[in-house]
Amino acid sequence: MKKTLMVKLDTAKEEHTALLETMNRFNEACNYISEIAFSIKSANKIKLQQIVYHDVKERFDLSSQLAIRAISKVSEVYKRDRSIKPGFRIDGAVVYDQRILSWKSLELVSILSINGRLKIPVMMGEYQQTGIDRKSMCGQTDLILRNGIFYLAVVVEVPEPSKFDAVGSLGVDLGIVNLATDSDGDTFSGKQVDEVRERNVSLRSNLQKAGTKSAKRHLKKLSGRERRFQRDINHNISKKIVAKAKDTGKAIALEDLTGIRTSTTVRKTQRSRHSSWAFRQMRSFIEYKATLSGVSVILVNPRGTSHTCPVCGHNERRNRPNRDTFRCVKCDFSGHADHIAAINIAARAAVNQPVIACDEVKANIGIEMEHSYKPLSGASNMPPNSIRG
Repeated sequence: MKKTLMVKLDTAKEEHTALLETMNRFNEACNYISEIAFSIKSANKIKLQQIVYHDVKERFDLSSQLAIRAISKVSEVYKRDRSIKPGFRIDGAVVYDQRILSWKSLELVSILSINGRLKIPVMMGEYQQTGIDRKSMCGQTDLILRNGIFYLAVVVEVPEPSKFDAVGSLGVDLGIVNLATDSDGDTFSGKQVDEVRERNVSLRSNLQKAGTKSAKRHLKKLSGRERRFQRDINHNISKKIVAKAKDTGKAIALEDLTGIRTSTTVRKTQRSRHSSWAFRQMRSFIEYKATLSGVSVILVNPRGTSHTCPVCGHNERRNRPNRDTFRCVKCDFSGHADHIAAINIAARAAVNQPVIACDEVKANIGIEMEHSYKPLSGASNMPPNSIRG
């Protein structure tokens, strides 16, 4: 399978200036090509190259291969949706291939700029060093600018381990209050993420009201901080979930939440929280980490998982009187709602059908028939795991 690693470039001042100018020219060329592609309603790379190649080289002073890469970038983006004209940020990624970027060693890269070839040292952490070698590199490499620092997004081929034969599934319920809860009862609280989000919303509002130069500088620095924090949290949670599934020899069962934002409604006060819910990112992190570990991932229909009783199979919305509590109105079985949902997800993955109440399933998911969860008074009685480290 293919994996992308971010590698930092250790640029001197002159090298940084040359790469920045190359990036600006490249994306100006992309916007010019986009105008022409949209006017002729064609995303065909060969046709576009015949029309704009020489003009792009002369107008933007790009090398032959950079001009070709710009045409390819526009073609790929325009193919996704031909109803709108693609637009490219002036500091958008520059696409390099083996002709215009080569590795002299794992510590030095030769990269083409508008000022010719530059040999720039690279900085790698332990994670990148263990995952990258010259033989494994494949395809194109993107030059990316983040917070004034240049990075290379290097695509490498890593061996994909064969999946082991799983015995049962670890159900995982993804949410907002609790970012993830598994069928063993372990939960990962979203309290830290909520606190950071609320603090950033308040800070952004105050800075925007101030409108001073220092406030604008602070806003720029603040940009992306919440997203990076959320990403780090999701990486840590997904790593722990995959490690647990591998250690216990289980598959991972997740709800297929495709289209969940458009199919659900929330109160006005919860809209910001709902729109920033990074469930898709969490799922993608779990899936690719699972693939690297040989763990299977099963997607199940989410309908009814939060208000179906895992003991008697009764499915009714009244089974969930509030966000945290599940209490079956038929058999009086009770528990924490997120844990019950995760149990239902695991069972649904095992039997591949909505009705899960049978002795075999109950035994597989470890439910005690004496209703050991009763009673529960609203709030979770499961201490949230640390989502750091």
